[in-house]
Amino acid sequence: MKNILHFAINELSTIQEALVKINNNKTGFLIVVNISNHVVGVITDGDIRRLLLKGYRLSDTLVFNTEFKYLKKSDEFDRICKLFNKAKVEFLPVCDNLMRLVNIITKRHFHLLLLHNLKWNLDYDFSSLEERKLEHDVQSKPWGFYKSTILSQDFQSKIITVFPGEELSLQEHKKREEHWIIVSGSGRVILGESTMDVFPGKYIFIPQKVKHQIINDGSDNLVFNEIQLGSYFGEDDIIRHSDKYNRDNS
Repeated sequence: MKNILHFAINELSTIQEALVKINNNKTGFLIVVNISNHVVGVITDGDIRRLLLKGYRLSDTLVFNTEFKYLKKSDEFDRICKLFNKAKVEFLPVCDNLMRLVNIITKRHFHLLLLHNLKWNLDYDFSSLEERKLEHDVQSKPWGFYKSTILSQDFQSKIITVFPGEELSLQEHKKREEHWIIVSGSGRVILGESTMDVFPGKYIFIPQKVKHQIINDGSDNLVFNEIQLGSYFGEDDIIRHSDKYNRDNS
């Protein structure tokens, strides 16, 4: 991890120095090391709040947690999964065989690495990962809304909800194919020259350059999972042939 010193603090530092570092690195934690850079503990912003409530002063020397989870560079993937599956483990220092700090990985970094199909390596610069990509916003549409669950260079996954009486435009895509699985509700799908009824569990494959449309003609929300595969997943790869809401392709 680049600038690893931003996430580490010497064991003889004061509480105030730790607060300043936590405020600057915006992670909510620090790895505590001794003068030889050996990891000896961890401390979080919550730990510091509890110290202050107990009457400690900002000028007092750190009191930190010496019972902590950590990784060795030689640890296998299974151990990392098990550690992050523990409720209170949000970050892990990575140490060499002498317990010197060599990297740090957070639970969010771990999820990003896996969801975006990046090569697993404990030497990876995890700070380069954009954590906001784990939290895609809900996008409102005239027919309902969608939320991206995964977006990588290889694929995109969405959960799409179509309100009763609404429909997506009759459209096609030049740069991606789509795979739909109906989760709840019912309606109709137009695919090329065919029309089919859809219901929970129904799977629809939509090749590139094939016109398609989904219509909710029921009384409940129609929800489906959309997996996109291709070379590009932008909204500007939508070519509309007809649209209930008078939208163009922009």
